[in-house]
Amino acid sequence: MTTISSMFIPIIVLVVISYGVFRKINVYDSFINGAKEGLPMTISMFFSLLAMIFGVNIFLNSGIIDYFFDFLKPILVLLHIPVEVLPIAIMRPFSGSFGLALLNDLYKVYGPDSLISVLASVIQGSSDTTIYIITLYFGTIGIKKIKYALWVGLLTDLFMVIVALVIVPLFF
Repeated sequence: MTTISSMFIPIIVLVVISYGVFRKINVYDSFINGAKEGLPMTISMFFSLLAMIFGVNIFLNSGIIDYFFDFLKPILVLLHIPVEVLPIAIMRPFSGSFGLALLNDLYKVYGPDSLISVLASVIQGSSDTTIYIITLYFGTIGIKKIKYALWVGLLTDLFMVIVALVIVPLFF
């Protein structure tokens, strides 16, 4: 299996090159032209991504999220919702990588088969990086009116967290 996975990308590259040669396309020039066209888009993406990373870091390093968790903890305990999944539910719309890091920490502390870990896994897998997507893609192509897309994305993420909180305990 390791051999197959290590050969997968080179095989795809060879298939693309073979197809280009078969269709009498100069594959190298096409690659260079695509790279030239992609560079300005990459540069425009950079500033949107930098602004988002900067904003998320300010939010995380300010300590406000700790106050928010402390505020919600009594309510969540009253509703029998594991407080440990709250950071993933809140941070997932900002960053998928940060959500995975939090999920990995939960696996280390509670084990991968615990209710908390399974619940966090379902939340991680069923929600999306809404803020990241809107910042990167909408910012790159210059869409300024993001209100409805943002609301739909965040409400969908909230809905998936609620569904996970209801369904996972039924099957656990």
